[in-house]
Amino acid sequence: MKNFCFCFSFLLMCGISLNSFAQKTNGTIRGVVTNNKNVQELVSISLLSASDTAVLKLVVTDKTGQFELKDIQFGKYRVTVTAVGFEKTTTPAFEISTTQPNYSIENIEIKAAPKSLQNVLVSSKKQMIEQTLDKTIVNVDASPTNAGLTALEVLEKSPGISVDKDGNISLKGKQGVMVMMDGKPTYLSAADLTNLLKNMPASQLEQIEIMSNPPAKYDAAGNSGIINIKTKRSKTQGFNGSLNLGAGHGFNPKTNNSLALNYRTGKFNFFTNYSHNWNKGRQRLDLKRVFPDTLFDQISRMEPNYQNHNYKIGADFFASKKTTLGVVLTGFENPGSMTNNNTTYKRDKSGNLLSRTETISKNTDHWTNKSLNLNMRHVIDSTGKEISADVDYLRYTSNNQQNFSSYFFDKTGSKSQVDEFLSGKLPSDIIIYSAKVDYSQPLKGKAKFEAGVKSSYVETDNDAQYATLVNDSWSIDRGRSNHFKYKENINAAYVNTSKEFNKKWSGQLGLRLENTNATGNQVTTGEVFNRNYTQLFPTAYLGYKQNDKNQFALSYGRRIGRPNYQDMNPFYYFLDKYTYQVGNPYLRPQFSHNIELSHSWNSILNSSIGYSKTNDIMQEVLEQIDSISTSFVKRSNLANQNSLSLSVSANIPVTKWWRANIYTNVFRNQFKGVVNNGPIDVSGTTGMANFSNSFTFKKGWGAEISGFYRTKAIEGTLVANDMGGVNIAFSKQVLKKKGNLRLNITDILYTQQFSGYSKYQNIDVTIKNSRDSRVANLSFTYRFGKQQNTPQRKKGGAGDEQERVKVGGN
Repeated sequence: MKNFCFCFSFLLMCGISLNSFAQKTNGTIRGVVTNNKNVQELVSISLLSASDTAVLKLVVTDKTGQFELKDIQFGKYRVTVTAVGFEKTTTPAFEISTTQPNYSIENIEIKAAPKSLQNVLVSSKKQMIEQTLDKTIVNVDASPTNAGLTALEVLEKSPGISVDKDGNISLKGKQGVMVMMDGKPTYLSAADLTNLLKNMPASQLEQIEIMSNPPAKYDAAGNSGIINIKTKRSKTQGFNGSLNLGAGHGFNPKTNNSLALNYRTGKFNFFTNYSHNWNKGRQRLDLKRVFPDTLFDQISRMEPNYQNHNYKIGADFFASKKTTLGVVLTGFENPGSMTNNNTTYKRDKSGNLLSRTETISKNTDHWTNKSLNLNMRHVIDSTGKEISADVDYLRYTSNNQQNFSSYFFDKTGSKSQVDEFLSGKLPSDIIIYSAKVDYSQPLKGKAKFEAGVKSSYVETDNDAQYATLVNDSWSIDRGRSNHFKYKENINAAYVNTSKEFNKKWSGQLGLRLENTNATGNQVTTGEVFNRNYTQLFPTAYLGYKQNDKNQFALSYGRRIGRPNYQDMNPFYYFLDKYTYQVGNPYLRPQFSHNIELSHSWNSILNSSIGYSKTNDIMQEVLEQIDSISTSFVKRSNLANQNSLSLSVSANIPVTKWWRANIYTNVFRNQFKGVVNNGPIDVSGTTGMANFSNSFTFKKGWGAEISGFYRTKAIEGTLVANDMGGVNIAFSKQVLKKKGNLRLNITDILYTQQFSGYSKYQNIDVTIKNSRDSRVANLSFTYRFGKQQNTPQRKKGGAGDEQERVKVGGN
């Protein structure tokens, strides 16, 4: 803790030095534009000299109705506000001087023009993809074909993002992405996050922020960056909402439904949403394993059957023009089961059958979560100084039960040994506390200073209790039972300074300190481990705007990937008698250095080249015990990884009714280290491409063709064969464009099936995994009430902690 305090003091002094360095003599003018207490977006602001009508500078208001005129020389000025359908408004003269360098106009109220506005359409064209110094921004409403889509479909069309068969989200070919919603992690596993985004209409989204090298204000976790999904929050007085109903069918039926409501009156804004997803799937897993004297052929036919109930309830209280208080309660309940009928054929080296094992298993799981967030935002003064705070409490509980029945037969089909029965109860309890405070201050000379602190505390309690049936009586299986407790405290502090040097150059520097203290306790064996470390995570950005069409950015960041809590549990999850998965309490965090050079042309073509080096990378490793013909999967720190990537994306308006979006990425991964006490040195080049073609026809009709393809890929000790898929969709706007009907068919060619192999040391395994990927979905979305929206501000501080909770029957 002494080192933490010293490092934080050092960070603060660096920030003060940067603050002082950035001071200049010019002034700043800020203000907000409203109409009947509703903020006005994209209103034109003109700065005029008080002595004449010459226009000196032009800006527009942002989504909160605010504007800022920077680097203004001392003198007397007026501000003029103009907007279609409103009367022109001019402020009285004011002065910018040494005694008053920063001038704030609290509220500019504009009035509707005397003429009827019923037939006036106020419109503005926003770029679909924007490139800033530290992020790529996708403006969801900028593409009309996003109407009727789900949040997942919009995410999959975004540059550099791909979603695999298990719902794992990758950014530019690298997994380990932290997915946040309104600045707050989702607390969901990959599969449950995918279900949540499938249930969320795209109409609820404002922007998608993609950060390969996030600034220092964000948690340092996330090996390949952060994706922040920003949703809308209405600030229009009154009531509005949206309803989404959907049903689909592949091999089995599925449904997805959601409801979002918002009501604002006076100083209060209330909001709530609920979504439900039911997915009954089908899966076949084929494994071929080679042991020294035998061959194993395994066929598993699985039927997952899961439901997801997600809800959010909250309120904002606008105590004053400068202070907002909020409370948000979120939660989910995910009951489900997985049945599996597994057949294992044991053969000799010539392929002759030796024996057969039949295993019938059922895994039932019931995850629940309740989360409470209290938040505050306060604007300190008219210069734009701001402080915000978040306090979070989260609790996850799971009641997982596993039951296995194994029957053994010889090559003639006769019983060869006594049947085996195994039962397991694996309750899990995870509690997270988190608090953070952030401060920001605009500086003279187009600069900004930010600083903040955060502390989190996590407790996990997992008690695996296995029993076997012997002589019609259940007895404890002490070889498999285990009780594991884990405690973790992370303290963090950061400073960040950004500055525009002139019209062409801009820069940003940040430094984040994270102090980690962790204790693991295997109660069953009495074994205890402690980990305490303090790390610095610097970030740097340099931007160059050559002209209105060409922008360049160079970024660097150091990041950490901490193991998920469940991956550290030393518990057994069985597929059958010969195959299981086990946790690893000795997992260490992985650290990466990431550097990227990007270029944007005319907001149509974006390209980047990046390099990353990751130490102690965590990967799932297949291990084998030859003496008992058993294989198991365990996540380990297997190697160091070097990755070089080149990506190009294009958003092409082919015609007025046809828009094409293409993304390509080529990356080369090299893994070098030690696995199972043996060396490993593998490398390979992988190419992937995503495409979507959106068509907008007359009378509200639309269509879309999308898909992806990935060549052979190497991930540690696993080689994945090439795979791809094609999707089609048709849509129709109804009910005066407030409703949307959509028919969507995924993986129409049924090619999105995984296959691969792992061959090293004594391991020789071939894998084929077929899922219920070809699904026809019919959905209806309806928006009601006033539909003027502005984005919801970021909430929540339990960043990395949420992302490390793996939920569901995966």
